[in-house]
Amino acid sequence: MLRDDLAAVAQALDLAQQHGSPVAQSSTTMTLAEAYEVQHRLVARRIARGDRVSGVKLGFTSRAKAVQMGVDDVIIGSLTEAMRIEDGGRLAPHGFIHPRIEPELAYLIGTDLPADADDAALRRAVVAFAPALEIIDSRYLDFRFDLEDVVADNTSAAAYVIGPWTDAASAGDLDNRGVRLEVDGRLHATGSTAAILGHPDRALTTALRMSRAHGFELRAGMVLLAGAATAAVPLPQGAHVEASVTGLGRVSMRFGGVGND
Repeated sequence: MLRDDLAAVAQALDLAQQHGSPVAQSSTTMTLAEAYEVQHRLVARRIARGDRVSGVKLGFTSRAKAVQMGVDDVIIGSLTEAMRIEDGGRLAPHGFIHPRIEPELAYLIGTDLPADADDAALRRAVVAFAPALEIIDSRYLDFRFDLEDVVADNTSAAAYVIGPWTDAASAGDLDNRGVRLEVDGRLHATGSTAAILGHPDRALTTALRMSRAHGFELRAGMVLLAGAATAAVPLPQGAHVEASVTGLGRVSMRFGGVGND
């Protein structure tokens, strides 16, 4: 695709997010490299409006999610400060099209990671873990897309909530921790952290590899959302959502509610 075409796709996706109005999937085939260029252009537009990058997220790290979305490749996207919702806080529904929510495991990166970081540096880089919620919201009609479309759309990233942090030194092994997702007090999904790449610690290695390949940075203070432990569920207005990870605690948020602004 021509660079002007890539810029046009980024603009269309940005406007769709701002106004809550979906767009059709791209009629011109993009390569994966072009899709990541569109994503970077999309995030740059948000930064130009005063936002800032606060972390990265991985997508399609669980088999359940890959099957649900009809893709099988891991992807990476950017988190920004405007996407962050306080634990227990309320997310205004304005601008959302067809939101879904999923429970995640969050890593807090304590040091900048160079592209050539070894395994020891990766382990030292993580200073804390937390239960998390990610709200995804494809800007495409009917929540339908191919791999390049969803990459261009910043992996459907829309918002995220981080629960209480647990120091990495005391957290223990995070493999096969139970994960629960409740909506309005009713259990909607259960899973295990083992669904995230077989072991959630592999998310950091994967994030570093994907960052190197696609032009991202992993810096001190950033959050890494390792991927969903269950399939995403629809997020209706007014819903109160809570997730838990065994040994790490709970995280919650409400979608809309008072005033629905």
